[in-house]
Amino acid sequence: MQTRNKIFDDFSQLMTNAMGVAQGAKGEAETAMKGFIDRWLAEHDFVTREEFDAVRAMAQKAREENEALKARLTALEEAAKPAPKKTTRSTKKS
Repeated sequence: MQTRNKIFDDFSQLMTNAMGVAQGAKGEAETAMKGFIDRWLAEHDFVTREEFDAVRAMAQKAREENEALKARLTALEEAAKPAPKKTTRSTKKS
């Protein structure tokens, strides 16, 4: 029969506990880093994604309105041009 070795049992228990401590430390490190990043972003006054998307939509709408107004202005300028005078040929009588 095989007997259990006390040294291997102790080492196994130590490694199991070390993994638990490492996982706990990982969670705390992630939480601390997220807090640091959140504070840093708040201090530097960055915009949120929602604010960025709202301004982007407003800019796109303004571009579309500008294009429509440009087309309308071009059409009005074309309509306002004076019509070219028609010249008629006179026939000479001899």
